[in-house]
Amino acid sequence: MSEILRLERTRNYLQPGDVGAAMRLWKDYVHRPERQLWHDYEWGNVHWYCCGSPLEARALLDTVMQAMSSRNARELRQVVSRFDAVWNQPSLPYDPGEG
Repeated sequence: MSEILRLERTRNYLQPGDVGAAMRLWKDYVHRPERQLWHDYEWGNVHWYCCGSPLEARALLDTVMQAMSSRNARELRQVVSRFDAVWNQPSLPYDPGEG
């Protein structure tokens, strides 16, 4: 945690709280219903302009993990990988009889 605070103070691409905000944005995004994710993929999301893009937040997390020490990056990577696993879950097969 202290390394994240140090990076947020010393890197010109980070502001205080950016990593936490990126983590929350990515977590909330991957837990959205699949239909909303598909709509975002097809049409985009106008709220990203004001509230931040979760895809840019995920890219920021990658950048931060590269800037961190190996041990701390590994810890952050474990947390992020749990959200990535939700993002990468296969969809249920389509059943035209349902619905």
